[in-house]
Amino acid sequence: MHIIPAVDIKQGQAVRLFQGEKDRETVYSDSPLDMARRWVDAGATYLHVVDLDGAFDGVSENEEHIARIAQELTIPVEVGGGIRTIAKAQRIISYGVERVIVGTKALESREFLYDLLTVLPGKVNVGIDARDGMVAVKGWTETSGTKAEDFLRELAGSGVAAIIYTDISRDGAMQGANIGAMKKATEVTDVPIIASGGVSTLEDVKKLAKLPLFGMIVGKALYEKAFTLQEAMAALTE
Repeated sequence: MHIIPAVDIKQGQAVRLFQGEKDRETVYSDSPLDMARRWVDAGATYLHVVDLDGAFDGVSENEEHIARIAQELTIPVEVGGGIRTIAKAQRIISYGVERVIVGTKALESREFLYDLLTVLPGKVNVGIDARDGMVAVKGWTETSGTKAEDFLRELAGSGVAAIIYTDISRDGAMQGANIGAMKKATEVTDVPIIASGGVSTLEDVKKLAKLPLFGMIVGKALYEKAFTLQEAMAALTE
């Protein structure tokens, strides 16, 4: 199981948001690459990168940062945020990214999702961002009419490499992971699950480690030094 540090990029800076709200950000570095290197040097085996400008606005100027991270790091990198065309997904993969993450577009168009799975087999993760059990879209600014559990079930057997399942209410809030929701996610689909949102203590890490997850994304807890990456990785084996 992977402990996956998150590097969120907004206007060329490494930031963290509170519950995904675009105007409630904390800037941690002017260099996303330096931040990514920091996690690799600390022992990270996988990295989660989000283009927040792409997620909110559909367009961004952060691809240069994404390309440098993918090309200069020695570990797999997954990238999401505003990937809404096959051409963009292919371009992101061409930088050396291991997997692209699609969310809004995958929910809006199954045709797009299945075409993407055909073009980039084994390279596509789907992000399911849940608010009160419903899937949120467009950088979490809108809530769809689709139940997260229904979308999880639908993706079973689809060829999606992994599902990143986020509880928005916990994200960046340091309130603890929603263990029950993550457990349910692993029970309703055969797609590997990456847990996201609210991992704030080593106890959260230990509880999630008991579930059959591919990994867990950790953001603010690492940035705010609630625990170190090495401590989290050690907690997996306890």
